[in-house]
Amino acid sequence: MTLGIETRPDDQGATPPRPAAPARPRLAYIDNLRIFLTALVVVHHVAVTYGNIPAWYYIETAKDPSGTILDVLVIFNQTFFMGFFFMISGFFVPGSVDHKGGKGFMRGRLLRLGVPLLLFALLLRPVLTLPMYLADYRDDLPYWLFYFVSWDPGPMWFVEVLLVFSLGYLLVRRWTGKPELPRLPEPVPARGDGRLPGPLAIVGFTVALTLVTFAWRLLVSPEAYWPIVGLPTPAYLPQYLGLFVVGVVAYRRGWFAGIPRSALWWSGAATLVLGFARLTTIGMTGDGAAVRLLQLAAESGFAVSVVLFLLSLFQRFLNRQNATAKFLSDNAFGVYFLHPLTLVVAALALRGWEATAIAKFAVLCLIGVPLSWGAAWLLRRIPGARRIF
Repeated sequence: MTLGIETRPDDQGATPPRPAAPARPRLAYIDNLRIFLTALVVVHHVAVTYGNIPAWYYIETAKDPSGTILDVLVIFNQTFFMGFFFMISGFFVPGSVDHKGGKGFMRGRLLRLGVPLLLFALLLRPVLTLPMYLADYRDDLPYWLFYFVSWDPGPMWFVEVLLVFSLGYLLVRRWTGKPELPRLPEPVPARGDGRLPGPLAIVGFTVALTLVTFAWRLLVSPEAYWPIVGLPTPAYLPQYLGLFVVGVVAYRRGWFAGIPRSALWWSGAATLVLGFARLTTIGMTGDGAAVRLLQLAAESGFAVSVVLFLLSLFQRFLNRQNATAKFLSDNAFGVYFLHPLTLVVAALALRGWEATAIAKFAVLCLIGVPLSWGAAWLLRRIPGARRIF
């Protein structure tokens, strides 16, 4: 037993023993959450394929009432799942900067995020948009012009925004005068002795998020789309940024390590209540400020409660990994990158099948989720791909 001290038999006494570099612990529950959220992204886009929200590369607009169920699923997912991704991403930023330094961190981000964004634009997007071009635009303009005038990064908008948030973190860190740490052999582990803020603080954050989002949506409508940068949901930017910051602070203060067991139950109860409130406010009409505030309160409250509930649930019951889970987590980013292609190909193969929207949704989920993971596994077998994906 070395007690964390490295010594060499041939020079004992010459120099004092040197502490071993701290091992970087794997947070299995975070890896498992990434698996869950990645699968949810795939399911989300399957629901868009067969629902009534035309925001995907290939769609079959629902011709029966079951399409409404898919629309509700899309709305509920949108309420929280990408914000959750930003929170998890933010959680790992401070330790990575401590480990690599600011320049090394950004070089790593450009490799792990910028390169996939470029590859998607150059390789996948032309394939994904070709059916749309052939069906609707081939007689009006050449493909190269269609490619540029219809430009957007697709689902890779997430890495685009994450690059901006990461750069913003570095600028804030420099502006606040936080000293640059020497490059460490491993990222400093997140504090393990922190304490999750209490219910009142969480409610306060939710109220603040509601008010900031309300002010933001006076300028940006919930249906807004930002072309060129390809941001499909700019109305949710306050949530994305807010949860990214929560992740950063949680790392430094050890919040995730200090989640009490009771949080699972009260956040679960809040999720049920606020989920019902979110459902009942979806169809509310009226342009008054009170109506919009009520809708946003339900939206923000559900988002915060379900994020905390899932975090508590996975930490308590899903905080270990077997070989299958490790395979799924290792390939999760590859799934995010490739799933548009696998879903479009599979949906095109099913287009001749006459069935209800919910039935086609179920079948495409059963095909598309494992197909996406299989494609990601093949992608990572390409030499050098594991450095990126």
